[in-house]
Amino acid sequence: MIVLFTDFGTRDPYVGQVKARLAEHAPGECVVDLLHEAPDFNAHAGAHLLAAFAPGFPPGCVFLAVVDPGVGTPRDAVVLMAGGHWFVGPDNGLLSVVAARNTDTRVWRITWRPETLSATFHGRDLFARIAADIARGAFPADKLAPVPSLKVEFDAGDLARVIYIDHYGNAWSGVRGAPPKTRVTAGGSLFKYGDTFGGVGKGEAFWFVNSVGLVELAVNRGSAAAVFGLKVGDPVQVQRPN
Repeated sequence: MIVLFTDFGTRDPYVGQVKARLAEHAPGECVVDLLHEAPDFNAHAGAHLLAAFAPGFPPGCVFLAVVDPGVGTPRDAVVLMAGGHWFVGPDNGLLSVVAARNTDTRVWRITWRPETLSATFHGRDLFARIAADIARGAFPADKLAPVPSLKVEFDAGDLARVIYIDHYGNAWSGVRGAPPKTRVTAGGSLFKYGDTFGGVGKGEAFWFVNSVGLVELAVNRGSAAAVFGLKVGDPVQVQRPN
């Protein structure tokens, strides 16, 4: 299984171009569109999202992860093995939280370059080719060089900020789990705890632990982002009970 995680969006041709390259070099492999609306250019937020999503996938999946504002610069391209999964993408911090939270992590720098390589689309021309090789079971050792670690590493602890806003207007934080009596504030407001949307009234704001284990802010049948003016990068204060 090849899992796509990008900031490419779905209006533009980029996802289709990547999928065409995968179909060419890994025909028959299942390709899953996990997320193409990762926060634009934001490898830090993307790193925490990717780390939250990955454990929900079966072992051996290949994550093609591209949030890459430095594409075309000297930043490295890498393959990572962590948590029983493979990850292919830029060495800009995007893969670093996954790497730090697992004990089986191994890293390779991609040394190979295809004959045709767009300076602005390594997702299609480089990462997709390597991901296809791994997904086919043909580990491209001749295209890689083992390295001791990633060059760019973010703090792998919880990130007390908004890292994603879904189309409902729910604001996901980078904070993992919290007991019900935790005090959660954002946008200058205190959010009460609710375990489900149906457990609070229509229009009520609340926080809960979402399906991938992150503290999320919501308004039942409304938009927390609109009501509280929340955006990616805004702080979320999480005070756990003593």
